[in-house]
Amino acid sequence: MTALKYAGMDDTDSEDELPPGWEERSTKDGWVYYANHEEMKTQWEHPKTGKKKRCAGALPYGWEQETDDKGQIFYSDHINKRTTYFDPRQAFTIEDMQVKPKRYDGNTTALEVLHDCDLSDKVVVITGANSGIGESQNSITPAASPFVLMTYSQGSVIALSKPLHILVCNAAVCTQPWNLTEDGLETTFQICHLGHFYLVELLQDVLRHSAPARVVVVSSESHRFTDLVDSCGKVELKLLSPPQKEYWSMLAYNRAKLCNILFSNELHRRMSPHGVTCNALHPGNMMYTSIHRSWWLMTLLFTFARPFTKSMQQGAATTVYCAVAPELEGIGGMYFNNCFRCLPSPQAQDPTAAASLWELSERLIQERSTPTQVL
Repeated sequence: MTALKYAGMDDTDSEDELPPGWEERSTKDGWVYYANHEEMKTQWEHPKTGKKKRCAGALPYGWEQETDDKGQIFYSDHINKRTTYFDPRQAFTIEDMQVKPKRYDGNTTALEVLHDCDLSDKVVVITGANSGIGESQNSITPAASPFVLMTYSQGSVIALSKPLHILVCNAAVCTQPWNLTEDGLETTFQICHLGHFYLVELLQDVLRHSAPARVVVVSSESHRFTDLVDSCGKVELKLLSPPQKEYWSMLAYNRAKLCNILFSNELHRRMSPHGVTCNALHPGNMMYTSIHRSWWLMTLLFTFARPFTKSMQQGAATTVYCAVAPELEGIGGMYFNNCFRCLPSPQAQDPTAAASLWELSERLIQERSTPTQVL
């Protein structure tokens, strides 16, 4: 049998053995890459098998990762008093059999994203999963341990005394008539943002102890059509919870969705050092869910648009992608649309506005704090 050659290189005894002139190295976060010293180039795929690999677990006892004066990572074995550029964890690498990452778009369904994804040992919390996109998310995670939470008032938010690996902040309302919650705040703002903020505040210790964990915040492209800050860059409460005479339901929704992204970014900044990441997303335009049920005109518009918009399965795809995609492990502070990263509005990227919203939300919670129920 003729020996298999790869790009004109000489064959070696083992499929995984590197051809002459190649060296295996790893990045700081454990991804393995290959250096070709003859051609002075690097690549992620093994030059013979086309596989990608990532180092698993922590460094062995006595080893330390360091960086030389050229910025290249090397490893010190303090027990045996030696150094090497070879990652000692590479004896326990995880192979990625696909040379190219999966590609998704607006037609991708949640089930396609979940293909070959094992959630059997995961605990997932989804808010607003009683209808619409949230119901679709809940129905496609039967292998996980799901919990459905409503966030209409602070008194209804609960904390969990068990591990939590994925938290999906999905609950939302739109085109609501002006109304105040029992906490004295405008309904859209409290359901879409403050309830989720309070929920995360209650669960932050659980999330840290369950790390690696992910928080996924469902926002909307409508966040681009509003602003929240004054001339000093501070978020104004009167814009989020206005008096009735200054209220417009769609503007309230847009502002709440902008809050979602600011909250997601600040949450990631605060929690990522503890192994908890957060991303925000847009599920799709004018999908026919119960979110528009409070206004007959909006229901009519959504009905006309229904043949041209995503299905519930397609609408849930980006949420599920942010929750389970292996390539997003340890990565956050981003905004996704159609399972693809994109930039949100300039104000949504403003760290000063994000910090201001966080401070305001904390104050509103403290002023209305009530005892919580622990399951």
